[in-house]
This record gives sequence, structure tokens and C-alpha cells, in this order.
Amino acid sequence: MLLALIGLVIGALLGALVARRRKGSKTDMLQYAAVFAILFALAGLFVTIFLVRASG
Repeated sequence: MLLALIGLVIGALLGALVARRRKGSKTDMLQYAAVFAILFALAGLFVTIFLVRASG
């Protein structure tokens, strides 16, 4: 579960940085941050599920 939370935070930061680099407004940065956070959290969740199933 921790990997999903780490992915959430990293995704939000990365999304905001991408939007800022593309000269986006604050709403653009919020939208990019939300989308990246969801994607990275899902990736972290799948990695967590894979690790738990592989170890037991």
C-alpha cells in the first residue's frame, strides 16, 4: 500500500512540473497533477499486488 501512496505523491509533483514546463496556468498544473497522481498511484498499486502475490 505504501508504493501506491509514494506513486501518488511523485505523480502529483511530476504532473505539476510538466504543466509548468509547458507554461500552463494553475488549473493546468492541477489537472496534470491529478492525472499523473492517479496513473502513478495505480502503477504503485499493481506493483504492490504483484509483490504480495509473488512472495506468498
